[in-house]
Amino acid sequence: MVKFPEAEARKFRNIFVCKKCKSKVRANNMKVIQGKVTCRKCSSPRLRTVRKK
Repeated sequence: MVKFPEAEARKFRNIFVCKKCKSKVRANNMKVIQGKVTCRKCSSPRLRTVRKK
């Protein structure tokens, strides 16, 4: 299957997953690193990047 840069950016760029409730949050990388972004559901600041398969 061919991988397009536009599709890769849509699926993985600036998308993070909450480590507690597994919900997705789209946010800026620097704000996540600084801890300014929290999960909408559980308000946890613990976020990780989306894993590429």
